[in-house]
Amino acid sequence: MNLDSTRAEARMGFAQWCSLVALLAAATICWQLRELLIQLFAAVVLCVALSGLVSGIEQRLKIKRWQALFMALGLIILLVTLLVSQLVPPFIEQFKELLDQLPKAATYLTGLGDNYFIKMGQNTNLNLGGGVKPILGFVGNIGAAALQSLFVLAVTVMLAAQPKSYYQVAVSLAPSFYRKKFALVLDRCGLALKSWMFGVLLSSICVGLLAFFGLSLLGVKLTIANGILAGLLNVIPNVGPTIGTIFPMAVAVLESPWKAAAVLVLYIIIQNLESYVITPSVMHHQLRLLPGLTLAAQVGFTLIFGPLGLILALPMAVCFQVLIRDLLINDLLDGWKRPLGT
Repeated sequence: MNLDSTRAEARMGFAQWCSLVALLAAATICWQLRELLIQLFAAVVLCVALSGLVSGIEQRLKIKRWQALFMALGLIILLVTLLVSQLVPPFIEQFKELLDQLPKAATYLTGLGDNYFIKMGQNTNLNLGGGVKPILGFVGNIGAAALQSLFVLAVTVMLAAQPKSYYQVAVSLAPSFYRKKFALVLDRCGLALKSWMFGVLLSSICVGLLAFFGLSLLGVKLTIANGILAGLLNVIPNVGPTIGTIFPMAVAVLESPWKAAAVLVLYIIIQNLESYVITPSVMHHQLRLLPGLTLAAQVGFTLIFGPLGLILALPMAVCFQVLIRDLLINDLLDGWKRPLGT
């Protein structure tokens, strides 16, 4: 009897060690494929947004899924084209005017460029490679980003065309005894992502309206365009609002320096209101997402996944919150019983 129990314990110990090795191997593989995984997650987030529009068109017009998908894509392309056509030409005109009113700066920059190329020509053997390599690296990064964007968009369209089929594949990857619970967890992640999108929409509308009214009070041109731009860039945490400050300041400096300084102060106030009041309040109301967790997610996911991790930090935090609550806390920790006699 003791021999049988010893053998059983040995088999259990061997199985546990095999499970640990398999877990470590899976973690290593996921770490090596983290760039692919973050791109797939980006496609899932975009699919959740696109599927809502496709489902609405499909139900209202009583048409097939693929027809609704093409209509939704056409509508998105039309809106993006109209937005770009309304935003880009005024900014180009304003920047041309800015360069015309700042001839000294342009002359100075031109002189720096001439001096650089003269020095590079005098030291061809030493500096030619150093001058060409950064350019080639920059072009290569742009090409890689373009290919990654095309990959994400292609996967998004594929997922949106047959969401139920891919959902069933994801559920089937779980053990048979856990598929029902795993399907429930995936549904909750989807609802959490939709709530996050609604929260981002509310936050962006607030930021856009604040920028519009603030620039209108200051008398800065292109208030509607700058307001829309501020709302769109608000989707990118921390970096987006900073980039959005450049355009209205460039427009304001054409009139007077004090307006540019006033625009900077205005956007600092708006960014602080968005970071410490609007977004935490909206996200806490929509998702019960703690501000500290939001900040930690932005830092952690940026270190792991890079710039794309910063953009997707909040949706990943939302999904991780659901996974930790349903899988770790409810299924593991809440059912963890203290051994007898301790």
